[in-house]
Amino acid sequence: MLSLENFPWLTFIIAFPIVMSLAIAFVPDKGDGKTIRWFALVVGLIDFAAIAYAFCTKYDYSNPNLQLAESYAWVPQLGLNWSVGVDGLSMPLVLLTGFITTLAILASWPVTLKPRLFYFLLLSMYGAQIAVFAVQDMLLFFLTWELELIPVYLLLSIWGGYKRLYAATKFILYTAIGSLFILVAGLAMAFYGDTVTFDMTALANKDYPLTFQLLAYGAFLISYGVKLPIFPLHTWLPDAHGEATAPVHMLLAGILLKMGGYALMRMNAGMLPEAHAYFAPILVILGIVNIIYAALTSFAQRSLKRKIAYSSISHMGFVLIGLASFTDLGTSGAMLQMISHGLIGASLFFLVGATYDRTHTLILDEMGGVGQQMPKIFAMFTTCSLASLALPGMSGFVAEVMIFVGFATSDAYSGTFKVIALLLMAVGVILTPVYLLSMLREIFYGKENTDLTSHQNLVDAEPREVFIIACLLVPIIGIGFYPKIVTQIYDATTTKLAATLRESVPVLANKRDNKRLASLQAQAAPSLSK
Repeated sequence: MLSLENFPWLTFIIAFPIVMSLAIAFVPDKGDGKTIRWFALVVGLIDFAAIAYAFCTKYDYSNPNLQLAESYAWVPQLGLNWSVGVDGLSMPLVLLTGFITTLAILASWPVTLKPRLFYFLLLSMYGAQIAVFAVQDMLLFFLTWELELIPVYLLLSIWGGYKRLYAATKFILYTAIGSLFILVAGLAMAFYGDTVTFDMTALANKDYPLTFQLLAYGAFLISYGVKLPIFPLHTWLPDAHGEATAPVHMLLAGILLKMGGYALMRMNAGMLPEAHAYFAPILVILGIVNIIYAALTSFAQRSLKRKIAYSSISHMGFVLIGLASFTDLGTSGAMLQMISHGLIGASLFFLVGATYDRTHTLILDEMGGVGQQMPKIFAMFTTCSLASLALPGMSGFVAEVMIFVGFATSDAYSGTFKVIALLLMAVGVILTPVYLLSMLREIFYGKENTDLTSHQNLVDAEPREVFIIACLLVPIIGIGFYPKIVTQIYDATTTKLAATLRESVPVLANKRDNKRLASLQAQAAPSLSK
């Protein structure tokens, strides 16, 4: 008999928004989309409530292994199972997905073009994104990874800006081609050895030769590097953000980029730790390139959307460095950086959309002095920008400091390499406030652009917009002052992952064994003296 104790929570959380997206076709509406948007919002709130309930009552912080696990035979002939579960790598991102997507639905209130199709795509994307973080079957992971691409493509190509078809086509080409590497590497891992399995736990326990691991790691890195995104696979992101609407911005910055970081942690580091030891210095270099190149490029952008898009690319570079640190603190910082950037990126892009709705321009040269007429938007934009530049007391500061310290204390690299890397990372950190504060100055300070203000009705933020930003700022500030509220969710899992990665580096493994031997000798010394 089904009860709350044996209820399939993850299956429900994934399936409910997808099933309800199909029901939108039967929701009676007068044609203005009001009933449909309320229906979508209620569905989003119910699913987020289910996520929160399952997290609060079924999730154990101290358990580093899979929880809420469910497995059902789906296509037995192919060995394909509906297998889902969450641990410290996925549970925080499932929570983030529910939170950001529900706010994105609320941010979609001004959408009047094809509202049934729009909210159908948002809800189907809701379930698909959660599935990416929850599935524990490699073939099923590939299918859900592909499923979430379709709604994004349609959301860009139908509701995007002037170059929406170009941006949508570029997005689908980059991500679809990258997905082929997931399929090839995943099938190779599944068929390697005496048994054929798609179960991720079983795949991680297979004994692959080093050459095989390096090839599979490289294939995964290309695919997930597109989604993170990593230079030079990043060029789809500024184009996509340049044409997207505010709610799609929130999903791109808040969730889609995190899929790449999550997959790097889950598959590259978790399943192929020996190959990770060889690729880790490359990840550090790529992370530094991301940080500095994207920061400099952001500084040069005159389009508000593209400036924030390159800012996102820069911040995601810290995730690569934290993952390559081989330390508990650095790995934890990489996870926190993904969560923090999801919140901050969603808030900034929502405010970009709100500003565009009033000014009808994204070009910084055409703005100026609008803060006098929009003080609430000015205050919210300034606060979120300060969070993005890692102001102490905000979540971004904690995440970046953890990565800095974690990498600086790593024993996996030479002192020279670490000093050079840390100095270059610091350059990126310095560039961030330069381009963000100059952006604020051009939009809100300085002489008022009378050509703009005389032709546009620059009304201030409405209650719905203030509510959305307040919902995002509460966790941003809360994490900044008390990081444990989030880190305790995943610390057990990231500590286990970091230990596995250290085992893959002979120098670190020998140091650990030497420390253990010294500890045993110290304990035995008193008894020997007697």
